[in-house]
Amino acid sequence: MRVLKIVSRLVIGLTFIFSGVVKAIDPLGSAYKFHDYFQAFNIGFLNSLSLPLAILLCTAEFTAGFSVLTGVRQKTGIMGVLILMVIFTPLTFILALTNPVSDCGCFGDAIHLTNWQTFGKNIILLALAIVLIINKKNTKQLFATAKEWLIILLTIILFILFSLYNLRYLPVIDFLPYKTGVKIADQMIMPEGMSGDVYQTTFIYEKDGTKKEFTLNNYPANDTNWKFVEQKSVLVKKGYQPSIHGFSISSIIDGDITRKVLDHKGYSVLMISKKLADAREKSLAQGFELGRYLVEKRIDFYVLTSSGALEMKNYVNGLEFCTVDETTLKSMVRANPGYILLKDGEIIEKWSSANLPGKDWFAKLFLVTK
Repeated sequence: MRVLKIVSRLVIGLTFIFSGVVKAIDPLGSAYKFHDYFQAFNIGFLNSLSLPLAILLCTAEFTAGFSVLTGVRQKTGIMGVLILMVIFTPLTFILALTNPVSDCGCFGDAIHLTNWQTFGKNIILLALAIVLIINKKNTKQLFATAKEWLIILLTIILFILFSLYNLRYLPVIDFLPYKTGVKIADQMIMPEGMSGDVYQTTFIYEKDGTKKEFTLNNYPANDTNWKFVEQKSVLVKKGYQPSIHGFSISSIIDGDITRKVLDHKGYSVLMISKKLADAREKSLAQGFELGRYLVEKRIDFYVLTSSGALEMKNYVNGLEFCTVDETTLKSMVRANPGYILLKDGEIIEKWSSANLPGKDWFAKLFLVTK
């Protein structure tokens, strides 16, 4: 039993610390996941709580894991772990059955698990938490009560500050496919010999009040007595998916400019705002000012957004505005607005508004590389 208790402490402590840290590195990504769940369960009125809940969850996970692993307020930590597992284990079972969102987000974008894999993980963690609860009486206190609570309080404060730092200045570790050093076009290629998803398509036709399913091989193409009702496609085999897929840029002036941007030789800057109306006016003005400066220096500058045409009309100011899928924009940079510096289609730097360099930095960069 002693060995099992030690193993339980290690597994639970390290798992909860890891889960909390990867979420804190990318708090906005965790907020997006909360938003997805709220939409899936038709409780969109809670969307404004997505970010606070994301920071609260990762802080609770890290603090509970820290407590269990180090022994500081260990009994409290064990109870915290048990409460979290009692809440999330049945919840993940429901998610596994209904699959409203394919990836649970329990380890952020660092590790992707299916909902069934997440449920299995939670069953194991719940069992280990029960082991610790059974042996809770044998747990010894390391320091005086006041000192232990002070340590926990400082841990919570420092961890929240770490989360806020990543929120303001972009994640210290980029788990996204659009990380620095990536040549976007290369990550869109399907490797030779690999196949994509395989779907089985069926067609439902109706004749004389009777509906019947057909396949591509036997549907009544030449029999006008059959009336088409609907088409169904079911995924039968998951294929290879490039790390970057569905990347497309449409200029409101020139149409599809994806290849133009990716094949451009030299520097270009992408200003990314998933929704212009959600961004701070001051931050947008900062980006637009930089954009006009770069355009004067003949450096390509694009504003990428998923905002509609009517909304974009409120911001069009001589810069090139383009539409991109919102999910893609969220994956490109965790900021609104955020910025990506490309050179020959490769991501060189990424910034939020908080650490966006000034005009002098760009002037020196372009001068050195001429």
